[in-house]
Amino acid sequence: MNNSFFSKFTPKETKFFPILTEMADVILVASDLIIECVQNNNHELAIEYYKKIKEQEKKGDKLSAKVFDELNSTFITPFDREDIHHLADKIDDVTDYINSCAKKIVLYNPKQIPAKAVEIAKLIREDAIAIQKAVNELDVLKKNSNKIKEYCLELKVIENKADDVYENFLIDLFENQKDAVEIIKMKEIMSELEKATDAAEHVGKIIKTIIVKYA
Repeated sequence: MNNSFFSKFTPKETKFFPILTEMADVILVASDLIIECVQNNNHELAIEYYKKIKEQEKKGDKLSAKVFDELNSTFITPFDREDIHHLADKIDDVTDYINSCAKKIVLYNPKQIPAKAVEIAKLIREDAIAIQKAVNELDVLKKNSNKIKEYCLELKVIENKADDVYENFLIDLFENQKDAVEIIKMKEIMSELEKATDAAEHVGKIIKTIIVKYA
């Protein structure tokens, strides 16, 4: 049983940390690709970017599944099993939303990708870097909990910025776009990007929960 008296004297498996780090790396690669994708209003290029992002999404899914398999085969884990599982799931969600955005760009083929999409895509990249830094410190949680808290706060700040960008986008969209079909296309594409920042903030919340329990 985790966190029992006995477990305190039993070596804990550290193999989860490299897997979580790889998952964070996947977000960074996918975020770079989605930035390039939304900067190029070209359907053929969008298809190529989607293929590359899909590769990262599949890689993230495999890593998430690996975490689940390791949890089932590991006796003593560094943190609660549920916390590790939730953390891996939510990190994977960030990549999933990036992939969903790229997919909708390809499927909907909007006349114009909103300029605000670039802003949120760049915020997602900032999320990826903050998640990388936070995850890289988890194996020395007790020593660097304050630093990890700063990264979690950064994720919250980024999410607030993304909310503002998204809200301003919606105001402008409904005021100036007259084509109802294009409104739907652009709104759904932007919504997936905004959801990615929400998921990234949730990663920070899970990490803060871990800090409260173990730091």
